[in-house]
Amino acid sequence: MNTPLAERIRPQKLADYIGQQHLVGPKGALTRQVEQGLLSSMIFWGPPGTGKTTLANILAKQSDRPFYSLSAVNAGVKEVREVIAKATQNDGLFGPKNPLLFIDEIHRFSKSQQDSLLGAVEKGLVTLIGATTENPSFEVIPALLSRCQVYVLKAFEKEDLEALLERALRQDSLLSKRKIILKETEALLRVSGGDGRKLLNIFELLVNTATDPVNITNEAVLSSIQKNTVLYDKTGEQHYDIVSAFIKSIRGSDPNGAVYWLARMIEGGEDVKFIARRLLILASEDIGNANPTALIMANNTFQAVNTIGFPEARIILSQCAVYLASSPKSNASYEAIGKAQALVKQTGDLSVPLHLRNAPTQLMKTLDYGKEYKYAHQYDQHFIDQEFLPEEIKGTRLYEPGENAREKTLRSFLKDRWKDKYGY
Repeated sequence: MNTPLAERIRPQKLADYIGQQHLVGPKGALTRQVEQGLLSSMIFWGPPGTGKTTLANILAKQSDRPFYSLSAVNAGVKEVREVIAKATQNDGLFGPKNPLLFIDEIHRFSKSQQDSLLGAVEKGLVTLIGATTENPSFEVIPALLSRCQVYVLKAFEKEDLEALLERALRQDSLLSKRKIILKETEALLRVSGGDGRKLLNIFELLVNTATDPVNITNEAVLSSIQKNTVLYDKTGEQHYDIVSAFIKSIRGSDPNGAVYWLARMIEGGEDVKFIARRLLILASEDIGNANPTALIMANNTFQAVNTIGFPEARIILSQCAVYLASSPKSNASYEAIGKAQALVKQTGDLSVPLHLRNAPTQLMKTLDYGKEYKYAHQYDQHFIDQEFLPEEIKGTRLYEPGENAREKTLRSFLKDRWKDKYGY
């Protein structure tokens, strides 16, 4: 049996795990749980190839627990109940060595399938680890989600991907015998899209189809990808590439591109709810106040798709995609919240100005909470000039209206009220 490279070099302990330092680093949440010997039920949420399955295996080994695994792709209620029965046959109720039950692609489980897990998790018969590429808030039933800690896994950074390649060259028993020269890795890293498994699969393909010495170059990578392109598969490596092309076509105001990539997803069996959620996000991120109706349109599309389902939902998705692609664009609100979050991280927990504080008690009123606050509705045009930011950052401009008809109106409104305070 030809074991894939990604499996051959899979790490066996947290210390060898590459990336996700917020989880597996010295102060990471999973590191602390393993050290304390107290694992709680959890869900790993992140893009493909970020090591969700690997983490589950490592947690089982380092905590010395029985490990059982199911894939939601081919498991039903019967299989879930069978594996739970097998996992709990030793009556390890509530003990520190409760078995771990790993469910890959848990978002594919129906409500009844997820319900079949609930009892075992509630009673502590098993510790559940679910893996998903979809937002668990949408795809996991509330009762099960409330009993799990959600951990977000990030796509691998450039340094992480390079470390994976170095590990493969150094540790793999097959590759270490070959003469492999990494001349150029830019294309290899780019086509991986932060997916570690995809990176290693492409790397192994390049090596296996070449003779020594193997020179890894950008040209060799791109040539190999073109020769080995596969059809869209919502569980495979092109998933996020197709979604990216879809979103970028709409952002770029091209309805033709939008409906083409939409068709690729539909023909590939993509979940129509997944597509509708992406349109909802895009309506705010890329159109925003340039056309506020876009968000209403996308939200109505999301609700309609959930009500109607496939195949008719494709018509609604097409209408929405064409509308959004043909709409004026602005990312001003998206940029504003990004600047604001960066400012918060930079400046920390600045005190709320006294005049903006709530004063529900007499003591707070004595301390001048809310004393200088001016109630806007008591003034002309329901506006009065006052400061709404902490003293340390007063006058900071975070929102820059876009250059479109609607936001030019907003710009005019703000200039009329604030004059030159924010430089509009």
